[in-house]
Amino acid sequence: MRVLKFGGTSVGSVENLAKVLAIVRAQGTDPYPVVVASAHSGVTDELLAQARAAAGGRYSLGKLRDRHRTLWAEIGVDMAPVEPLFDELDDLLRGLALVRELTPRTLDLVAAYGERWSCRGIAQYFAKNGIPAVAVDAYDLGLRTDSRFTSANPDPSCYPDVRKGLKAIKGKVPVVTGFIAKDAKGDVTTLGRSGSDFSATILGAAIKADEVQIWTDVDGVMTADPRIVKEAKSIPVLSIAEASELAYYGAKVIHPATMLPAIENRIPVVVKNTARPEVPGTTILAEAPSGGDPVKSIAYKRGIILVTVASTRMLLQSGFMAKIFEVFARYDLSVDLVATSEVTVSVTVDTDRNLDAVAKELKEFSDVTIDRGLAQVCVVGEGIRERVGVAAQVFGTLEKAGIGVRLISHGGTKINISFLVDEPSVTKAVQHLHRVFW
Repeated sequence: MRVLKFGGTSVGSVENLAKVLAIVRAQGTDPYPVVVASAHSGVTDELLAQARAAAGGRYSLGKLRDRHRTLWAEIGVDMAPVEPLFDELDDLLRGLALVRELTPRTLDLVAAYGERWSCRGIAQYFAKNGIPAVAVDAYDLGLRTDSRFTSANPDPSCYPDVRKGLKAIKGKVPVVTGFIAKDAKGDVTTLGRSGSDFSATILGAAIKADEVQIWTDVDGVMTADPRIVKEAKSIPVLSIAEASELAYYGAKVIHPATMLPAIENRIPVVVKNTARPEVPGTTILAEAPSGGDPVKSIAYKRGIILVTVASTRMLLQSGFMAKIFEVFARYDLSVDLVATSEVTVSVTVDTDRNLDAVAKELKEFSDVTIDRGLAQVCVVGEGIRERVGVAAQVFGTLEKAGIGVRLISHGGTKINISFLVDEPSVTKAVQHLHRVFW
């Protein structure tokens, strides 16, 4: 059995819904796949906006009603099954407008309506076109989380209930709400960023699926950002470690944490393009197969800030590094790259939030230099550390392109080489490296 997740763009138009229908039909009927759906594109953002507007005393559901009525009229399905949900939401927002208060718990309750609406429409659309289907709210299958509203964590003890709930749906495609669940008290929760992907892998783990497919609007995880490298191509296979590095350093296709339920159960996760289902996409595994190209992809992040702390007093002084990092931690400012010498420590951060306060404290016992306008480039691949000459290719290419490097991190992890360049040079750096490795 397979689990197929379709994101907001995939279910956001008549044309894309027709492609979704064809993809589900191609899966066959023995057994039917499990479909996990997001809200139609733009709906969740509008729900959150109206929740905040209601807390300010005014709101309007007109835009959301019109969005669904227009789309559903075009695909020939009936609004009647969701009209009670619109009425529920209207009552909820009216209450928020009266009390002028919005809590994370209430925000999750409001946000959940997008998936509840879309799944009911999609199930009708499937049935109208010859695929028997039923809309299912994930929490009715027993999907439970903790009570960390807006970014809840699943409770694996619910897996047997979820498995039982799905097995009870015979002869139909379950169209399950992504993104939402309930906690032990019965309050609606949401799974946070990429929550529908998370829902799909949780369901996949619960039923021990053969495969989880994440259908999106790109051909998989790419060798580089296709916006700046036209020759970028999809990567056939990635390990979860490689996928995690790429996501952290700017690749937006997947959020690795959402893959873990499937990966931990040795279930492959395949990222594919709804518009181009013939393209194989990218398969994410617990471990990448040995051999092949040492470099899988080149990612980058703009807006990096380099903080250099210098003090002759740090020479041979134990605890100096701890003192520096304690200042960053106190102001909840995470550091990424770190480089040290006898008298300096250089670190990178990707935000200037609280940075002035951090610098002020550091200056009490050291000299501090802050360099803005930098970008971080990350060359990722499981074979990088073992393959002789990769680092030479990277830095030799940059030298030939006339691109200076500010800081290098190599060896902290076995799967990447990271370095800083001036932000105006990042596009050129990625393009030149891509030509060398592909």
